[in-house]
Parts: sequence; structure tokens; C-alpha cells
Amino acid sequence: MKKKANFFERFSNRATAATGSSAAFMIAFAVIIIWAVTGPLFHYSDTWQLVINTGTTVVTFLMVFLIQKAQNKDSKAIHLKLNELIASHQGTSNRMVNIEDLSEEELDHLYKFYIQISELAEKEDDITCTHSIDAAEENHQSKINVWRGRKSYQARHQVKNKKN
Repeated sequence: MKKKANFFERFSNRATAATGSSAAFMIAFAVIIIWAVTGPLFHYSDTWQLVINTGTTVVTFLMVFLIQKAQNKDSKAIHLKLNELIASHQGTSNRMVNIEDLSEEELDHLYKFYIQISELAEKEDDITCTHSIDAAEENHQSKINVWRGRKSYQARHQVKNKKN
């Protein structure tokens, strides 16, 4: 399953590991101390200040992209692991696979739904009782079927059908 990574992939993995290490922090700290100590030697000149400003700007610029790449890779791996758990578990809703592709509005709608499920679960005496989107939809469908069987529903829809 492991494929040989291209040069950029290998470089970014090594750079991420290196820059996230204690040694990298100590080196950065040492550079700042050396820069500060050399201030009087260079009479706190504009060039002295420009060196640290340029250095930190370049490092920050590169690190933004390196951090983003690492976060994207980690996020994708976590989503794949969660998708596998969802797909392999009998009681889960497969609709939750690739949920990260939904819009913000759709995610907010689902979030509100899960708040309601959480409130229902808190009322249950049995902590092993589960609720899912599919179970909620089945419950909703059975309620609709009962409701459609009522005379009031049938009478209302007969009136609407006559108007059309």
C-alpha cells in the first residue's frame, strides 16, 4: 500500500518533522539571542534590524505553506479513518461518509439535528440505546404514515386535489 513519495512529499515530511522538534525551537531561540547580543556590536543599525526582519519573514512565509500541507494531509487521513469506521459499523449511517464535502449551511443543519439526538439520548434510561440519521428518518416515516392515515389529512388533500 505504501507508494514511494515524490521529492516534494519527502522533503515536506522531513521539514515538518524537523521544524516541529525541540531542536528546531532551540536553534530559533539561539538565533534570536545571538541577534540581540550583536545589537550593540552593530550599533542597532537598520541593516542589523533588516537581517532579522527578512529572515523571520521568509521563514514565516515558507512555514505557512508547510503547516497547511501537513494539516491537509492529517485531515485527509483522519477523514479516511473515520469513513472506514462509519462504513464498517453496522449501526452507523453511511451518509456520514465524506460529510466534509457538504456546504457550511448543510453542516449547520446536521449539527442541529445531532443536538436534538443528544437531547433524546440524555432522556434515555439505557446508555446503549443509539440514535442515527437513518433511525430518525425511519421514525419520521412511520409518523408520516400514521398521520396520512388520519381522516383530517385525507380530507385536506382531497380538497387540494380538486382545486388543481
